[in-house]
Amino acid sequence: MGGVTFHHAGAFWFGVTAVTVGTLMHLPMYLMGSANGYRLADMPMSTGMQIGMAAIVVGLVASLYGLYPDASTVNAGIASRIRVSALDDAPMTRAHAGLLITMALAVTIDIMKPTALAFVMPGMTAEYGLKGPLNPTGTIPVAYVALSGIVGTVLGSFLWGWLGDRIGRRASILYAGIGFIGTSICGAMPSFAWNLVMCFLMGITVGGMLPLCYALLAEAIPARHRSWLMILVGADIAGAYVLTSWMSSALVPTYSWRILWLIGLPTGLLFILLNRWIPESARFLLAHGRDEEARAVMTRYGAVVIERPASEPDVESAGASAWGQLANARFLGLTMVITCLAIGSGLVLFGFNLWIPSNLRRLGYVEADAMLRNSALMGFPLTFVVAWMYGFWSSKKTIILITTLTAAALFGFVIAGDAIVQNRALLYALLIVPIWGISSVVAVLSVYSAEIYPTRIRSRGTGFAAGASKAGGVAIIGLVALGITAPTIATIALIGAIPMALAVILMIVFGVETRQRRLEDITAEELNPGNLARAVP
Repeated sequence: MGGVTFHHAGAFWFGVTAVTVGTLMHLPMYLMGSANGYRLADMPMSTGMQIGMAAIVVGLVASLYGLYPDASTVNAGIASRIRVSALDDAPMTRAHAGLLITMALAVTIDIMKPTALAFVMPGMTAEYGLKGPLNPTGTIPVAYVALSGIVGTVLGSFLWGWLGDRIGRRASILYAGIGFIGTSICGAMPSFAWNLVMCFLMGITVGGMLPLCYALLAEAIPARHRSWLMILVGADIAGAYVLTSWMSSALVPTYSWRILWLIGLPTGLLFILLNRWIPESARFLLAHGRDEEARAVMTRYGAVVIERPASEPDVESAGASAWGQLANARFLGLTMVITCLAIGSGLVLFGFNLWIPSNLRRLGYVEADAMLRNSALMGFPLTFVVAWMYGFWSSKKTIILITTLTAAALFGFVIAGDAIVQNRALLYALLIVPIWGISSVVAVLSVYSAEIYPTRIRSRGTGFAAGASKAGGVAIIGLVALGITAPTIATIALIGAIPMALAVILMIVFGVETRQRRLEDITAEELNPGNLARAVP
């Protein structure tokens, strides 16, 4: 099917089946609580659940074997002679459209997981008697739930970043999708301790999907369309917030907070079944000497395969594939930009946005979910403006502009404090920017990090950006869990606003322009700063 291959298809599909069956074996426990509002606290785990967990483990091992490339097909020491830039001259085809739609679905499913944390914590607080804004007399902080999940995403981002550069973008994406199915059993866990364990494992699977998707898209979409299309795919970050908040208001009152985890089963299966639209990156294949597979992928995407002249350096495949390359003198300034922007966005996404449902309820807004959904819907159309700006105006200036707006809105919350609830119109106006703005910042951060690093470390670069953003979440959630700071609107907004403002300064100093430029040209400029590559007009 044009580059869509498995090392061992039988092992892969056996693994998918085993994980799915193992997950289904947890549903009877969930249904047992239907007469009691699906409360499972303190109920013993059934034998079926234990067998199901074993089946999930077996399935994960089998599917990884099915995806791992055959070492005999790789000529690691042979430099490819195929001109990768031919991909940038190819027209947009149905294959590109299928890839974009599938990656948009993957991003939506991925972002729904951490987003759901904000909407499950009120229910978990009530069921387990946890300590939080809605129950200050509890003993165990509900922040432990978010902390376990976010720590998992940090580790997952770095893990999948390494795996994506090791076994390929496509293989790693599919494996993360299988993890989505298996970790949906979090919705059937009866004890609070098991919820923490499963949230941690869920975080590991979630942490890698987004950076891997952007790495694959950056390497597969022609340069003239790459930026704005990737931003639109990233718009699903805001779309995922809309979808999650809608499901919370529509389903949680009837099926409890647990349903928000259990939907990972059908959504994960849908993603796996669309695997034929996920190719391997031709750039990745060429960098690892897998020329024949790269030819099949390039042909499928309408690229004319031509030989690269011997005098033309292969800058994308040069250099070692290692984490240390991100701190190399050639990339250090850009890595500083990515680090600060990622940590700042993480502090907002997992600080301000995570605690805003509970904070609004504490201030008397019982319909907080509906208010946040409306704010996300109001800001969603602006994502198309950002996509146009990033793709056709300036990538660097777009990042500076939306980061500045997000920081300004957060400072607005700092100034207004809890009194903001007295002005509903102003509250809506200020909510739109962090909810929409931070989604756009995360989207452009993911796209930018996928564009500025060369092929051999691109997955690591996008994984680092994702991991650094989650590290910001670990910092703020850890402070809350330890009781060092209270999650008030003003406090959380200030913590996020400061690094966002600093990120603007760093972007002005170290940022490079990527608009409509071939990845090879961007890399060549970074390797030879005095010989600037020409940007496409």
